[in-house]
Amino acid sequence: MRAGADTAPRLRYIALLRGVNVGRAKRIAMAELRTLVEDLGYTRVRTLLNSGNIVFDAVIPPVNAAQEIEAAIALHLGVSARVFVFACAEVAEIIDDNPLLQVATDHARLFAFLLAGEPQRALAADLCRQDWAPEAVALGRHAVYVWCPQGLLDSAAATALGKRLGDDVTSRNWNTMIKLDGLCRDGAD
Repeated sequence: MRAGADTAPRLRYIALLRGVNVGRAKRIAMAELRTLVEDLGYTRVRTLLNSGNIVFDAVIPPVNAAQEIEAAIALHLGVSARVFVFACAEVAEIIDDNPLLQVATDHARLFAFLLAGEPQRALAADLCRQDWAPEAVALGRHAVYVWCPQGLLDSAAATALGKRLGDDVTSRNWNTMIKLDGLCRDGAD
């Protein structure tokens, strides 16, 4: 257990693993991932779907949790995957910031591209000013929102964001974001 962990307030976070369980590469069983995160001393650990979405409580800052989880996955599971950690308050902001909800008719084709930080937000800004019709793109505080009416794989905007930001971005469809927000709120004080 971490020093001071018994007295420090625990905060609720989500961790998003980039590129796991896509095709045959970077396979991680969610039960193993839950156990690994619990073994790091985090509590109320839950996973969502089979794509590396974790909700947990911790006493350390998000950046430290991301580094710790990323290192543990590499060491104990033999998988190299970028880990993004957001406080649940940031997840709520991501949900509230989305200006494309009126445009997107299918939430499975509406994506939040979650950014590693302010430098990535700046890199994405000029892409967000371009006309991607029939797609739509908007910049938020922690994410770029992309409406892909033809699907993610056929999205010129999603492809451009992926090329520009590389490993400094991970995406989730809107249905998953809503479920993660619900898990954040589950049992929140």
